[in-house]
Amino acid sequence: MNHSLINLENVSRIYKIGKVEINALLEVNLGININEYMAIVGASGSGKSTLMNLIGCLDTPSSGKYYLKDQDVGQLSDIGLAGIRNKEIGFVFQSFNLIPRMTAIENVGLPLIYSGIKKAERNEIARSKLERVGLSERFNHKPNELSGGEKQRVAIARALVNNPSLILADEPTGNLDTKSSYEIMDIFEKMHQEGNTIILVTHEMDLAAKTNRIVRLKDGRVEEDKLNR
Repeated sequence: MNHSLINLENVSRIYKIGKVEINALLEVNLGININEYMAIVGASGSGKSTLMNLIGCLDTPSSGKYYLKDQDVGQLSDIGLAGIRNKEIGFVFQSFNLIPRMTAIENVGLPLIYSGIKKAERNEIARSKLERVGLSERFNHKPNELSGGEKQRVAIARALVNNPSLILADEPTGNLDTKSSYEIMDIFEKMHQEGNTIILVTHEMDLAAKTNRIVRLKDGRVEEDKLNR
């Protein structure tokens, strides 16, 4: 039985630059179930970054409704949105977004500070997440002591640390070589098998092909929504 995690109903996002209106998204309808592994693809300017920002509660729709776990996101305050981002969504970015002066374990444990968890427990949870992504030998290394693939593993461990409902990965292999890219995709596949819901935003079709569902955007609309396997 499928259980819905995300529902977008006629969602549009319009940006105003001076007197010009830019229709970044137009009447998008999209449902995403718990434990789906899907890719959002499209050319530059297709609306995929805007859609990712909406799903990640970094932005809100101009019109339409966005429900996350049956909660109407459009009705939330900025504080409410920040709470959803911290508790429900784990972000993985192309540029890793690690803090240079912090070790891997400190970077991973950072979101737990906002949850009021004490240092010893933070470190224990962070260790378990780093072990999950194969970095048990790198707990005390700082970002400049890690390869690109290792940095992204730290970022994935950090995204997992609050046991979020959703992992949102924006071009997560964009700064990696081919071998590291496939290693990161293997980690996502394993996470999906363990029950995580993962949305991958990418322009690389060979990576999108590794997911179970591909949503293709064009000019702010869903052009194609197909099951992959």
